[in-house]
Amino acid sequence: MSHHVPSVKMCLSVFFSLLILTALTVWVAGVDLGAANTFVALAVAITKGSLVILFFMGVRWNTPLTKTVAISGFLWLLILFGMTMNDYLTRGWLGVAGR
Repeated sequence: MSHHVPSVKMCLSVFFSLLILTALTVWVAGVDLGAANTFVALAVAITKGSLVILFFMGVRWNTPLTKTVAISGFLWLLILFGMTMNDYLTRGWLGVAGR
């Protein structure tokens, strides 16, 4: 069996992209974006996670079944994030009993 061997140039470009995205994460943490802070941080984290999964874990060059499992895992994570944010953002709608 043969497998894909990524080039050093590709690995370094992904690595430096991850470093830039990490610096962006640190910068966004220090800037007050209001309610958008969480969404921007999650977008950067999802981008970094996608780069790691696609290139360093080799999903990009793997079988279609592996790609399907990786995508379904990401979609499930997005569903869980969406349900959590739905709960968190709607907590102030109901009054507290006894007040």
